[in-house]
Amino acid sequence: MELLGGPLFSVAGAGESHGPGIVTIVFGCPPGLWLTRAAVQAQLDRRRPGSSRHGTPRREADRVAFLAGIYQDDHERLLEGPDAAVGDERVATYEAGYTTGEPIAAVVLSAAGKSGHYAQFEGPEGEVRPGHTDLVKYHQSGGLVDIRGGGRSSYRATISDVIGGSIARLYLEATFGTVFLSSVVQVGPLRAARTLADAVRGLGPTTPPEQIKPLADALAWSWGEIGIPAVDTEFALEAADLIKRTRVAGDSLGAAVEVVALNVPALAGDPLYQSLKLRLMGSLGGLHAVQACEIGDGAAVAGRLGSENNDPIRATGYAGNSHGGLIGGITTGNPLVARVCFKPTSSIVKPQQSVRKNLEEIDFELKKGRHDPCVGVRAGVTLESRMAIELLNAVLSHAARQVRPDDFTLFPSE
Repeated sequence: MELLGGPLFSVAGAGESHGPGIVTIVFGCPPGLWLTRAAVQAQLDRRRPGSSRHGTPRREADRVAFLAGIYQDDHERLLEGPDAAVGDERVATYEAGYTTGEPIAAVVLSAAGKSGHYAQFEGPEGEVRPGHTDLVKYHQSGGLVDIRGGGRSSYRATISDVIGGSIARLYLEATFGTVFLSSVVQVGPLRAARTLADAVRGLGPTTPPEQIKPLADALAWSWGEIGIPAVDTEFALEAADLIKRTRVAGDSLGAAVEVVALNVPALAGDPLYQSLKLRLMGSLGGLHAVQACEIGDGAAVAGRLGSENNDPIRATGYAGNSHGGLIGGITTGNPLVARVCFKPTSSIVKPQQSVRKNLEEIDFELKKGRHDPCVGVRAGVTLESRMAIELLNAVLSHAARQVRPDDFTLFPSE
């Protein structure tokens, strides 16, 4: 079964790139969280195609509609969401309400389904894009696979990640003040001189909102004005120019993205099979096109002495954060810091050696399609979402260790 997160907070998604829509079910959100469609839509707008000038030219509104799992007594306000229709039947969907503890259901309909772009890959004689899932998915399914846009392997499937992650981050922010941020730190050979990890270095378990806001505003400005969310503005401008030149050349670029969580509750996670480090590396590293994932200072620690790498501890907390907010798979209260590396987009127009699905060797050249020349540019919100899902699951798991008898009382005792 394909679930993100779990077992206490989990997200299930269904839908293909060019299918009618993406359906999402979120399990395990505690009751009482005020949830608005607008709050979730704001995160989806960061993810959608067309949100960055350096991404795919394909445009989708990606308008979310909630169908279940929230409630309020003001039914008019509850049902102010966009109408949903099947044939002649139209129903109002949910706009805002409190979570009830029941599964939350949401749907995002698709509008840009130009399946003619993918006739090149159809059937046993269909051509295989090098680096793509065309060959393995075709033979895994016995040929019964949706070829349009990569089907279920498309980045469009991450709509469910962002919906579930939006709910998780809202709960964590309301409960602990947790904030999630991300920044592109490398595009192709270009590396940022200043990274997000640098910007949060020295921050402890409690960072006031006024200290976080300038950093969040700078990332939002870089995304809106340059099209690349980065702490280092000069790097973002150079990366934007490199992406443009690479797109014109018919090629693509890899990227590295840092994702952090601030005001992280301590003591969440487990040391072994439910280690939050293990789960984060699996969740972030399992995203489409990701080839590597590091926690904290990552691979750099391999060249250090223990005396150089150990973070000093004082009565007020850890005085360093090479551990990236996790020791033994358990949160320390310091910022969670991860770095995720994306491969260059597989779909490019340059000629390449490949095969047909029947393994006949060919000289492959992509005929049509609209693709991101650098997928890492708009991946940040998905990484933040996956981190939020795993952190909330760890928090709920920690809370489940303690049983309070008062929580199991229906009638007051005499």
